[in-house]
Amino acid sequence: MNETMVCAVGNVATQPVYREPASGPSARFRLAVTSRYWDREKNAWADGHTNFFTVWANRQLASNAAASLSVGDPVVVQGRLKVRTDVREGQSRTSADIDAVAIGHDLARGTAAFRRANANANANAGEAEAPVTPPRPEPAWETPEADTEIAAPRPRPEHAAVT
Repeated sequence: MNETMVCAVGNVATQPVYREPASGPSARFRLAVTSRYWDREKNAWADGHTNFFTVWANRQLASNAAASLSVGDPVVVQGRLKVRTDVREGQSRTSADIDAVAIGHDLARGTAAFRRANANANANAGEAEAPVTPPRPEPAWETPEADTEIAAPRPRPEHAAVT
């Protein structure tokens, strides 16, 4: 199936609207994506054109988005682009929607604290949340020297800088 997948980085422009129809949870919000460019005359960054997308989320993504997003939040949205044209009051209108596959806060512009969706259910049941995957040891990032065979990783001094 040929679909146009996009990744849009922008800000939440409207408060997410959450609904629970018979087909399952759904949420939508508007995403503002503004281009930025370097204005040589002003010697500063300037805002360019702003594109607005309606982002649609379904099922668990809808519930999590509605609980996590607020107006102004910087986000990254990945999903299928749907461009629609319709006629309203005799005027032809074109809109661009994103059927979201993933939505997350943009960590280039701030921090976030992640909580698993089922953490509250486990806490209510009095259970401790089990880690999904066991911790893994740090990989050996050093490259072997040219004249030696690949063997066990060399121990790295704690004060050495990783390059």
